[in-house]
Amino acid sequence: MVKTDASAMSLNTSSPTNKTAVQTQLFASKAPLEWAVTHNGTLYTAQIPIDVRGQLVDGGIEAQTRQTLDNLAHTLECAGVGMDAVLQVLIYVTDRSYLATVNSVYAEYFEAPYPNRAAMVVAGLAREGMLVELAVYAAVPNTD
Repeated sequence: MVKTDASAMSLNTSSPTNKTAVQTQLFASKAPLEWAVTHNGTLYTAQIPIDVRGQLVDGGIEAQTRQTLDNLAHTLECAGVGMDAVLQVLIYVTDRSYLATVNSVYAEYFEAPYPNRAAMVVAGLAREGMLVELAVYAAVPNTD
């Protein structure tokens, strides 16, 4: 039997995370989330293809990708940076055939050196009819 010191097992709750929400003009979700938060000079965000009313955009994968990237650009601008601050993008699509279109639209928003990225084909996304979602990490001024 292994004995452990209970105090060594407790979490260190004395140091705050200094997590800061980025205020945007994106649709105010009823879900318990922020569109973006920053911590230690990194912005964390996930973007989906919804308009300012919270409605999923029509027009297929191209329109959804463009709206998602427009939402990302807006979020970055609210954080005081541009698309060049993006370090990594995780792309989720519901069909492999969508990747060519996503790549084409993506190339309109980013310049070399491009962010590191990964693409995943998933069975479905949280919202019915959603074809693409992006999880993004970007460098921001460290205000913590």
